[in-house]
Amino acid sequence: MIKHILVVDDDEMNLKRTEMILEKHYEVVLAKSGEKALDILKNQRIDLILLDIEMPGMNGIETFGRLKARYDQIPVIFLTASGDEDDVLSAIKLGAANYIKKPFLPRDLLKRIAKELYGK
Repeated sequence: MIKHILVVDDDEMNLKRTEMILEKHYEVVLAKSGEKALDILKNQRIDLILLDIEMPGMNGIETFGRLKARYDQIPVIFLTASGDEDDVLSAIKLGAANYIKKPFLPRDLLKRIAKELYGK
């Protein structure tokens, strides 16, 4: 059964790039905000979430807190261009599966996702 990945990023270019990398292997769902991501989760089965930290409105850390309250079983990998390691460390302590720094290599992203979904 094909796995569903939700990509949450306020940058259209980042969303499209990530979708292009993943679409050969996964069903990809895109959200431009934390609020939109939470709406999507109400109606769709999602197996893994890729979540940007720096977003206007509800940032990735706040979105993550809301996700964990309702969808604790879904692994979350943070995507961050931020040089602030404290954000990432906070997210890991709160239960994030992992993080990857932008810009990332496609193979690194695919490897990280496979590890979370399949233990590979």
